[in-house]
Amino acid sequence: MSLTTLVTQQAPDFTAEAVMPDNTFGNIVLSNLKGKYVLLLFYPLDFTFVCPSEILAFNKQVASFKGKNCEVIGISVDSKFTHLAWKNTPIENGGIGNIQFPLVQDLNKEIAKAYGILLNNSVALRGLFLIDPTGMIRHSIVNDLPLGRSVIEALRMLDAVQFSDTHGEVCPANWQEGEEAMKPTAEGVADYLAKYAK
Repeated sequence: MSLTTLVTQQAPDFTAEAVMPDNTFGNIVLSNLKGKYVLLLFYPLDFTFVCPSEILAFNKQVASFKGKNCEVIGISVDSKFTHLAWKNTPIENGGIGNIQFPLVQDLNKEIAKAYGILLNNSVALRGLFLIDPTGMIRHSIVNDLPLGRSVIEALRMLDAVQFSDTHGEVCPANWQEGEEAMKPTAEGVADYLAKYAK
């Protein structure tokens, strides 16, 4: 089995039906979002256990993503009708309430296949893909089904990509917005590491 990555590649385009933030049905065309950053958030299934915790956690920060010119899009192999039923179910009963980012249906599983995260031809693994305004995938993580993702880390990676794009510098381990980065030269790295060692 060969391991490949989509990072540095153009994100596989798709057109798919979704439940929109206002609970209407609409189409999402990924390539129409060029000019913005996009966070694709694949998850296994509606009405499960870890999935609502992730959807609700990302929804709490959706304004932070939007404030950084980034759209959040959830995707699973459920139908748009199941997505809507999940949104219409109270949180205390296992639903997610009126979340404010689209949930895409991937009934034929073609989107999950295109992103290389379809598990046993059944459900998507917990794949997260950060796409830049040119349509290139700049960051991805893929978790096994029991393991929820970190919204804080997703925001940190968005900040890092945007900082690097804007300033041409590189972001070292554990870099946070507002911290010093490195110039991508031998001298720049040496200067940074000398400060780090103190």
